[in-house]
Amino acid sequence: MITLRETESGKTLGSITEADLEVLIHALEEESLADRDYYIQAETVDLLEEEHASPALVAMLRAALAGRDGIEIAWSRG
Repeated sequence: MITLRETESGKTLGSITEADLEVLIHALEEESLADRDYYIQAETVDLLEEEHASPALVAMLRAALAGRDGIEIAWSRG
C-alpha cells in the first residue's frame, strides 16, 4: 500500500495505486532518487489528470488543496 500525507500537518490523505505513484514520479520533479515529496498546486493536479492519474487521486488532491494555493505532500510504502 502507498500512502499520501500532507507533510506540514502529517494528515493522511489516503492510499494510491502503483499506477498513480508512477504518474506522480513521471510528471513531477524529483530532487533525488530518494525524493518522496512534492509541492502540489491546482495546476499540478490538472497536469496529473492530463497524465492519466486516476479520478480517485485527482479527487484526493483537489480535496486536500481545499482552496489553498498549494500543499506539500509525501508518499510512503507501508
